[in-house]
Amino acid sequence: MGRTGIRVSRLCFGSLTLSPLQANLSVKEGAGLIERAMERGVNFLDTAELYDNYEYIKEAMKGKPRDRLVLATKTYAYTGEMAKESLKKALNETGLGYIDIFMLHEQESGLTLKGHHEAIEYFLKAREKGYIRAFGVSTHHVECVRAALEWDEIQVIHPIVNLRGLGIMDGSVDDMLEAVKAARDRGKGIYAMKPLGGGNLIRNFRECLEFVLGIPHIDSIAIGMQCDQELEANLAMFEGRPVDTETEAALSARERRLLIEPWCEGCGSCVSACRQGALYLSDGKAHVNRDRCILCGYCAANCGNFYIKVV
Repeated sequence: MGRTGIRVSRLCFGSLTLSPLQANLSVKEGAGLIERAMERGVNFLDTAELYDNYEYIKEAMKGKPRDRLVLATKTYAYTGEMAKESLKKALNETGLGYIDIFMLHEQESGLTLKGHHEAIEYFLKAREKGYIRAFGVSTHHVECVRAALEWDEIQVIHPIVNLRGLGIMDGSVDDMLEAVKAARDRGKGIYAMKPLGGGNLIRNFRECLEFVLGIPHIDSIAIGMQCDQELEANLAMFEGRPVDTETEAALSARERRLLIEPWCEGCGSCVSACRQGALYLSDGKAHVNRDRCILCGYCAANCGNFYIKVV
C-alpha cells in the first residue's frame, strides 16, 4: 500500500453492503462471510464509523492473530475531540489493539482538508503512539486527490474509480485516473472504491472489474459483498479464472433493489432522469415505486451526491 509498509490483498472486502445501512445481515452472517473471505486470501477490509458494523469485525476476528486482517476505517470527525472519540469507538468496538488505516471520510478539496486540521493532527499523534499505522482520506472528488499530493501526512487515498465515472463529483474518470497516478507516483497508497458504481453497473461486472484490474497504479480494489456467490465471483475475476455457471446463475437470480440513502436532499434530479416513472418526491426526499423500477441506474448517474445505489 504505497510506502506505508502495509501489505494488502488486491481484493478488499467492502463491508458497507453487509451493514445495517444496506443488506442488514445479522452479526453472525456478516462475520461468517468476512471469515470465509479471509480463508480465501482476502486480508483487507474497508469500513467506516457510519456503517455501524464494527461488531461484525470483532466477531470475525475472535481467536485470530491481529495481523490476519488489515482494517481501514473512516470518520467525519473534524476536531481533535471528535477524532479521539472516533478512534476510541473503533478500538473498543472492534476489540483490536490498533487500526491499520484511519481516514477522513468523503473529503472534497484542499480547503476541506484544512478545515479538518485538528482531526488530522490528532490522528498523526495517534500514529506516532501506534494506535494507527497509516492516515488517509476517502473521496469522490478529483480535486481532493490532487490536493492530497501536497500533504505528506496523507499516506493512503481511497478514491472512487469505475468504468463510467459514476459518483465522481468534479470530473471524468480520466481526470480521476490522472490524479490517482500522480498520487501513486508520490508514494501514496491507493485503493479504489465502487468499481461497480454502487451496484448500478452490476450487469456489466466483468467489463467493470477488468477495467479497474487493468489499472497498474491501484494497489487494491474495495468491492461490497453480502453473500458467498458475490465473494466467489469476485475471487474468480481477481484470480483470472472463469466464474462458474452455478455462481453466475445464483447471482442472476438474486433479487436486487434500489437504495436511496436516508440523507437524500430531495433535489429531484433522479426523478427527471427516470424513464420508467419509478421515482417521486415526498417529504423532501426521493422515493422509489419498486413495481416500476427496472434497476437501470440512470437515476444514480444523475444524483450529484451519489445517494442512490443498487443493492
